[in-house]
Amino acid sequence: MSESFRIEKDSLGEIQVPADALYGAQTQRAVLNFPVSGLKPYPAFVWAQAAVKRAAAEVNRDLGLLDATLANAIIQATDEVLAGQWQSQFVVDPFQAGAGTSHNMNLNEVLANRANQILGFALDDAKKPVNPNDHVNMAQSTNDTIPAAIRLGCLWRLPELLAAIDDLADAFEAKAHEFDDVVKSGRTHLQDAVPVRLGQEFGAYALAIRNDQERIATAAERLRRLGIGGTATGTGLNAHGEYHQRMIEALSTLTGQGLRSSGNLFESMQSMADPADFSASLRTLCITLVRIANDFRLLSSGPATGLDEIRLPAVQPGSSIMPGKVNPVLAEMLNMACFHVQGCDLTVSLAAQAGQLELNVMMPIIAHNLFEMMHVLIGAINAFSTKCVVGVTANREKAEGWLAKNAILVTALNPVIGYLNGAAVAKEAMATGKTIREVVVAKGLLSGEEVDKLIDARTLTEGGIQGIAAAG
Repeated sequence: MSESFRIEKDSLGEIQVPADALYGAQTQRAVLNFPVSGLKPYPAFVWAQAAVKRAAAEVNRDLGLLDATLANAIIQATDEVLAGQWQSQFVVDPFQAGAGTSHNMNLNEVLANRANQILGFALDDAKKPVNPNDHVNMAQSTNDTIPAAIRLGCLWRLPELLAAIDDLADAFEAKAHEFDDVVKSGRTHLQDAVPVRLGQEFGAYALAIRNDQERIATAAERLRRLGIGGTATGTGLNAHGEYHQRMIEALSTLTGQGLRSSGNLFESMQSMADPADFSASLRTLCITLVRIANDFRLLSSGPATGLDEIRLPAVQPGSSIMPGKVNPVLAEMLNMACFHVQGCDLTVSLAAQAGQLELNVMMPIIAHNLFEMMHVLIGAINAFSTKCVVGVTANREKAEGWLAKNAILVTALNPVIGYLNGAAVAKEAMATGKTIREVVVAKGLLSGEEVDKLIDARTLTEGGIQGIAAAG
C-alpha cells in the first residue's frame, strides 16, 4: 500500500511530505539528505529546544511582537511536546547539516503545524496562519537556540545522573561499614603490601565517587550561562532589546533552573567550552568507575585460583560451555559503558575545538554525544549499584588466609629491627614458607610476645609507628 503525501513548500520549492506528518519541507529534506545512522534526537534535546520555543512565544507575545492568538497556540503545542507528546515527529539524524538547522526546523515545523491544528486548520490547508520561520522561530536563530538547548538538555537530566551517583556512593559506604572488620592484605603494584581493611577500600570508592559527583555539579553550573538572543552571530539582529534578559527569566521559570546571562552573546556561539568541560567531568567519573570495576573483577577473581576476597551476586550463568561458571558481568558492563562514554567525550572535544569565527557548526554531534553520555551513565550506574554493589559479600576466610601468608607484615617491625633486618626476614619467610614471627624469633631479633604486640593486623590498618606504640 503506497503512502499518501501532501505537498509542502520552502525556499527551495515544493517537496512531498507524508500526509499525516507534523513536520514540513525542511525536515523532509533533512530526512532525505542525511540517511546516516538511523538515530533520532534524544528526548532531552527535543524537550530543551521546545522549552526555548515556548519561552520565545511567550516573550515575543508579551513584547507585542507576536499575535496573542498565534502565540497561545504555539505555547499549547510546545506544552504538549514538553509533556512527551509527538516524539515520533522528531526524525532528523544527529549526523546532519552543521549547527543544527535541520533539528531547529524540525521543531519549528512540528510546532507550527500542531499550532495550526489547534487553531482548526488542516495540515494541507494553504491558509495555515502559523509559520515555522516567522512565528515559531521569531527572534531566534539556530545559532543561539541550539547552544541553549544543549545546556538545558544536560541540566534537565542532571538530577537523574547525580542521584544515580549518590545511590552508588551510598552503597559503597554501606559496604564500608559492613566490611570494616575484614582485615586483608593490601596490594601495591599488584604485589603484597601492608594490611588494609576491606571496609577502607570500599570507603575510598565511596569518596572517589562523591568527588566526581562534585566535579560534575561544578561543571554543570557553567551550563546555566545562556546566550539566547544573540540570533545569527551574537549581535541580536531581529530580536527586541529586552528579549535576551526576558528569555533568561522565562526559561528559568519554565525549566526550574537557575539560569543567567552568559555576559557576552558572541562568546556563547563561538565557544563550546562549557559543554566540553561538562563532558570532561563525565569522562573523569568514568575513569573512577573503570578503576573500581577493575578492582571488583580482581578481588572476585577465581574463585578457586584467584583472589576471591569478595563475592559478587550471581545474576546469570557465565558460560555456554563451562557449567557452574559465574562471571563479574555487572563490572564488565560498567567497563564497556564507560569506554563508550569516554569515546563520546573525545568526539565532544574534537567537535568543540572545530568552531570557526562566529559559530561552531559541530553542535549537533556535541549535543548527541552529551545526551548519549548521560543516558548511558545513568543506566549503567544504576544497574551496577542495584544489581552488584548492594549484593557484594566478603569472603573473610580467604582474605584472612592471604594476609596470614603475607611476608610484608614485617614492615611493622622496621622501627624496632631496622629495614635491612626486615628485608632479610621477609626473604627468608617467603623462601621457607615460615611465618614472620617464626623467623624473627629464630634470629633472636625479638621475642614471640614482642612480635605479637607489634604485628596485630587490625592495629596495622590504623597507622602510627608500631614500635613507639608498643613501647608506650
